[in-house]
Formats: sequence, structure tokens, C-alpha cells
Amino acid sequence: MTTVMIPAVAEGSNPVLNISIFIVFVVVTLTVVIKVAGGKKTASQMYTGGASFSGRQNGIAIAGDYLSAASFLGIAGAIALQGYDGFLYSIGFLVAWLVALLLVAELMRNTGRLTMADVLSYRLKQRPVRIATATSVLAVSFFYLLAQMAGAGGLVSLLLGVDSPFAQNLVIAVVGAVMIAYVMIGGMKGTTWVQIIKAVLLIAAAALMSLWVLAKFGMNLSSVFQGAIDTTAASGDEKTAAAASKLLDPGLKYGKSLTTQVDFISLAMALVLGTAGLPHVLQRFYTVPTSKEARKSVEWAIWLIGGFYLLTLVIGFGAGALVGPDAILAAPGKANSAAPLLALELGGSPLLGIVSGIAFATILAVVAGLTVTTSAVVAHDLYNEVFKGGTATSDQEVKVAKLAVLVIGTVAIFGGMAAKSQNIAFLVALAFAVAASANLPTILYSLFWKRFTTRGALWSIYGGLISSLVLITFSPVVSGKPIDATGKSPSMITDPSIDFHWFPLDNPGLVSIPLGFFLGWLGSVTSKEFNRAKYAEMEVRSLTGHGVAEAIDH
Repeated sequence: MTTVMIPAVAEGSNPVLNISIFIVFVVVTLTVVIKVAGGKKTASQMYTGGASFSGRQNGIAIAGDYLSAASFLGIAGAIALQGYDGFLYSIGFLVAWLVALLLVAELMRNTGRLTMADVLSYRLKQRPVRIATATSVLAVSFFYLLAQMAGAGGLVSLLLGVDSPFAQNLVIAVVGAVMIAYVMIGGMKGTTWVQIIKAVLLIAAAALMSLWVLAKFGMNLSSVFQGAIDTTAASGDEKTAAAASKLLDPGLKYGKSLTTQVDFISLAMALVLGTAGLPHVLQRFYTVPTSKEARKSVEWAIWLIGGFYLLTLVIGFGAGALVGPDAILAAPGKANSAAPLLALELGGSPLLGIVSGIAFATILAVVAGLTVTTSAVVAHDLYNEVFKGGTATSDQEVKVAKLAVLVIGTVAIFGGMAAKSQNIAFLVALAFAVAASANLPTILYSLFWKRFTTRGALWSIYGGLISSLVLITFSPVVSGKPIDATGKSPSMITDPSIDFHWFPLDNPGLVSIPLGFFLGWLGSVTSKEFNRAKYAEMEVRSLTGHGVAEAIDH
């Protein structure tokens, strides 16, 4: 999910209560991590928790990994201001998860041992494919991680009621330090329990707010919709008031022009298909012991994620009805402040403190999961398989993985500090676009096309990666958008006089995703490489999981 920068919601906020709730969460979860996952670890325990989680536990953890702060804050604001078009994000994210689960998740779990590269290099040339896969995974994870850390810096304004760069930098450093502690002490097992706790808290908070909103409207959802329309119609801004009649109809945001319509298609492609290529999401399926438990994970994840996104409908329209677009747009964070303002309206400072603390915990859990994945790529794929030729011991891998955690955590901290004042939406868009353009074509070809070759994998990965990077760089997300109501350009480069964009869409998915698939096909049909026996072996393993346990033990 995208990450949002949350500015100050000063009036009515209690900074001491807000930070106290977050500290309680950190203390409780660190205690749990030390209790359940402390001590010496093998490589399998570090990366996958020793495949020891039940389907129910993993399903809840998947929800915790997938439901980021933007799922709660960003989507709620989008629905409050854009109505139907805002809810399209919820629909898109849920459909994206179904694609990931039904197309690749179980087959990846059955085929792989510890990382995504184990699957992609299984029947191809190990060294070049692992290097290419690691490059793509690190790129996706870096931009996703950077966005989460930058979002943590923005969230300090909401928690503490301050907006100074020093305070934001301090919070980014604290979040990074706590995340490093989670991963160093607990590995995947500790991180999973953090995600389970966070998922329960996030869904419970969303359910509480939804019931509270419905209670104010006689438990009638239609009355909530009408309340949002009436409040918007009474807005002091003429354009906002005129939008009231269109809140329940499609097109309020994405129907303004042909470019916006095409841009929505491009964004939808990146979000729906990118999720199935996000390495930290796929990594979760290596934490269960059997295919049966993987399927049970799917069931729990779908119910929890789907239920949560239905709650965002109530929260979003509830914010539109009870807070109103004028108050939301007047807050420094505009749409991103809708859910906190609703919490303040419903339950005052205590509920705002709970919502703020959970939003912070959400970022913390997501960055921990990302860090586990990137450390596994560095230690297992690059250090052991590429540089050591698969001869490194489990202890050596774990040492490298922990060193990688420290390096990755440090880079994330300083990167988040540097990006905190920027429009970070492009980072998340880039992560999803790279995942959909480079990772997904290679995954699907590896699992389902027997003629897929090493050349096809390399062309697909590098072609998807480079094309998405280039198109994002020369898109309006980086430069060229006009000044808005805040007095700044919403582009990453806020000076509108600096404009070098030539690609008209905010997201490159419409071009880079088909290109990734095409290059994978072209590279394969121009290569004579084919190992029929290895493909047959992979096909049996992907459908049955036969041989994976032995590979993990080895």
C-alpha cells in the first residue's frame, strides 16, 4: 500500500497520551519478540520463522503486512473527499491480493525454500538470475521501505503536535532503531508476531470507529452516505459543494479528462499486478509448513483484508459527514487527516491517541517485514548462492543477514530523513510499478511456461526495472505539476519552473508491465535453452510441494 505523510492535527491532540500509547505498543511487542523468538537462529528461522506458523497465524500476519498506514489513513481520506472514486482504491487493493493468492502464492511456497530467487532460478542459470532477481527485489524493497520511513517522519506531527525537522528526524531514527531490534532479536518469527498484534489492533480500531459512526446515523449506512452528501453540499468552497452530488457516482477524480482516465488504468494495473510481485508479501508464504496451511492462510487473509476494506467505506463517508471536507482540507495533511479528525470528533483525544499509535505501529510492522526480506536477499541469494556458490553454513548466513539488517536499517533511517519533506507518493508508485513490471512476468513465466529461458528472465527483469525507473523519472510525479492550493507543486520537484517530464502519466504501469512480459517472451523465443527434466521437476514441486522440506532442512 502507499504510505502517507501525516501532518499536525494540533487542536484537541494530547501528545503525551499519543506517544505513551506508542511506547506501550513497543514495550509489549518487544517483550513478545524476546519471549517467542529470542536466542540463536538458523537461516530458515531467520528468514521464514522455521515454517512453524499455522495457517490462521500466518493469515493474520499477512493482513498485518498488507494493511499499511495508507490503507487506514490515505483511503479513508480519499473516500471522504472523492466518494466512489476513493473507494476504488479499497477495491483495487483487495482484488490485488486475490490475484497474488490465486495465481502465485501457493505455487511459490511449494517451489521455493527461503526467497523469491529460489523459485525464479530453479530451472535456469543460477548466478545471473539470482543477481537480477536480487537487484529487482532490493529496488522494490528500498523504495517501499524509504516511503514507510518518510511517512513515520510525517506522523510525528500528529503524535506530538510538532512540525520541526529535528523532531521528525528523531522519530525516524527511533522507528528505525526499534525495527532493527525486532529483526535482530526475533527474525521472521518475531516480526510475524508484531504483525499479528498490529493487525488485530488496526482492524479492531477500524471496527470500533465504523460502529461508532453507524450508531450516530441509526445504524443506517444510507444515512451515512446522505450525511456526507449534505455536509459536502454545505461547504463554503463552491467547487467542493458542487462535487456533493457526484460523491456516489464514478468519475469525480478520475473522470476529468482522457489523461486521468488512462492514468487510473495505469495505476490500477500497477497496484493489482504489483502486489503479486512484492517480495515481502510472497515471503510470508514460506512461513507455513504445508500447502494445507498455506490455503488456510489465504482464507484468513481474504476475510480479514476484505472486511477491513469494507470498514474504510464507513470511516471515509463518516469523516465526510461528521468532519466535512472544509475541515479536512483545512488541516495541513488534507485528505490524510480525515481518519484522525474523525477519531477526534468521535472519541476526543483518547481515541485520537489510539488511532495515532496504531498508525505508527502499522509503519513499524511493515518496515520490519521489509527488512527481513531484504536481509534474506543479501545473505542467502547474494552472499551464499552467488559469492559462495552455496557453500556457506547456516551460521555464516545468519551473521551476514544481521549485518545486512544493520546496514539496511541505517540506509532506511537516513533515506527517510532525506525524503521526509518530499512528495513520497512516487516512491510507492515506483515500488509497485517495478514489482509488476520486473518481478511478476518472470514469476508467471517461470511457473507456467516451459519454454522460459535465462535470457527471457534477464530481459524481463532488467527491462521492466529500467523502463519503470525511466518513465517515473520523466513523469509528472517528479516534475511538471502546477501549483495547488498549498502554494506548492504536488510533484517531487516542487518548483514548477523545473519541468523535464515527457511521459504524461503518473504511473508507468500501462507501458512498463506489458513491456516486461514482452521482453520475457522475446528473450525466451530467441534462446535455445530448455531443460525438459528440470521443468518437469519444478512443475511437480509447484503443484505438490514435494522435496521442499528436504531442501529447507539441507
